[in-house]
Amino acid sequence: MKKLISILMLVVTTGSVLTFASCKKEKNNVTPAATSQTDNSAALSAFEKETLIYTREEEKMARDVYTSMFSKWNINSFSNISGSEQKHMDAIATLLTAYNLQDPVGNNAAGVFSNTDIQQLYNSLVAKGTISETEAIIVGLTIEDMDIYDLQQAMKQIQKQDIISVYQNLLKASKNHMREFYTLLQNRGGTYIPQYITQQEYDTIVNSSKEHGGN
Repeated sequence: MKKLISILMLVVTTGSVLTFASCKKEKNNVTPAATSQTDNSAALSAFEKETLIYTREEEKMARDVYTSMFSKWNINSFSNISGSEQKHMDAIATLLTAYNLQDPVGNNAAGVFSNTDIQQLYNSLVAKGTISETEAIIVGLTIEDMDIYDLQQAMKQIQKQDIISVYQNLLKASKNHMREFYTLLQNRGGTYIPQYITQQEYDTIVNSSKEHGGN
């Protein structure tokens, strides 16, 4: 996992208030692969435990930020994508249950996190996103940029196939979200410089077609 604190030095990009863009609802269906009895009783590596717990809150953070941005700006993409993030949270929760890991989310309300770094990140992103519609969209791109990077790095160390399967679908969804936010930003004349993935990878994602997730 990279250091989350670096995101607090987000680059402020320029943008003007332009026309409202209509967006398609996120339809990626992320469902954990069925966990066998063997997997259910098998010990995970320390990293696999850590990444599941972290990713559960990271997806909650995305959901909560997007919910806040929709409330502020009434841009449909934020509502649609927050619904997708809830599905991602549910997929990770299923894995946590299957492997008898404690859920870090518990009964925490929106905007409340067990991980202090994620809490600080949430606070920073919401503050940035309330500045303008353009900054809110840049926040969305930043979250998906970070998610893509984290998932790619995590899959290099994961051995369990059911976890890999879920992460692969989360990765496809994050790329689709990035494409949608990119279109919104383009319509407003703004620009985004990727913070985590490379510029080349970012350009490839936003200029390619939507991907479809599996079961």
